[in-house]
Amino acid sequence: MIRTATILALLAAPALASEDIPDQYPQSVLYSKPVEVIPNVFSAIGATAPPTYENAGHNNNLSFIVTGDGVIVVNGGANAKLAEALHAEIKAVTDQPVRLVINENGQGHAMLGNSYWAAQGVDILGHVEAKKVFEDNAFQILEGMKRYAKENAEGTEAVGPNLTFEDRHDIEMGGMKIEVLYLGPAHSEGDVSVWLPEQKLVIAGDIAFHERMPPIFSETCTSCWIETWETAFEPLGALYVIPGHGHPTNMAQVRRFTHDYLVYLRGKIGAHLDAGGTLDDAYYVDQSPYARLDTFEELATKNAGIVFTEMEFE
Repeated sequence: MIRTATILALLAAPALASEDIPDQYPQSVLYSKPVEVIPNVFSAIGATAPPTYENAGHNNNLSFIVTGDGVIVVNGGANAKLAEALHAEIKAVTDQPVRLVINENGQGHAMLGNSYWAAQGVDILGHVEAKKVFEDNAFQILEGMKRYAKENAEGTEAVGPNLTFEDRHDIEMGGMKIEVLYLGPAHSEGDVSVWLPEQKLVIAGDIAFHERMPPIFSETCTSCWIETWETAFEPLGALYVIPGHGHPTNMAQVRRFTHDYLVYLRGKIGAHLDAGGTLDDAYYVDQSPYARLDTFEELATKNAGIVFTEMEFE
């Protein structure tokens, strides 16, 4: 039975993962201690800030599933120190061994901790596109992490997944059914979601953001992201959502801060283009309804410029 009162209390909790708080778990390199979202599914919620020395790059969610016959970890972490710290937390919860690590995409904070898990003999699974992106940019990703993480980067090597898939990878372990799904183009190449159909919980990856503004990359197709959301992600019917960034919540909340933000920004940029607006002015389209999101100051103008460039040729 899912402990409803516990879940409701978690979902109603204030948004503590703020860039104004340097560390919520000072005795660990992790930014925050893992919480049990539903029985046997845990997540260490990352800072809703850019990666910094203070958060050691733990600015995404590092999750794990205790299946009864082994543990599945979702995200390698931004460096080997973070992966090791997460492993210590897993050992405090269960004696079951870690049997698989799933990388939610090809970004550094999903894959750079893989070197720790590979040294433990653990298989690592990722989408074929995520593996390619990571390996093509491994040197730059690793060096970028070393610059902010300093001593926390020690022992980290660029190691991609040794197992890949294209559309889906089904797992049955310890009586649990787990589906690793590529639902379509979203935030970055090879974004995947981990769906637990019996529990109605999705570890969304970076298709879904909460409490912080989604970053839009030059390679992001925002119209594709919206289509993937409407045709594949939301139709999963998830009751519980662990987003790529921000606290666990529900589908309505991540829709507000991801899908609806993308629709809103594309609407503003579309109107700007229809009026003959230029790129210089596009940076300043009104995004005030989302100004309270963390990383708004860092990302709002950049997002507007990228979407202008994307929509200019649609």
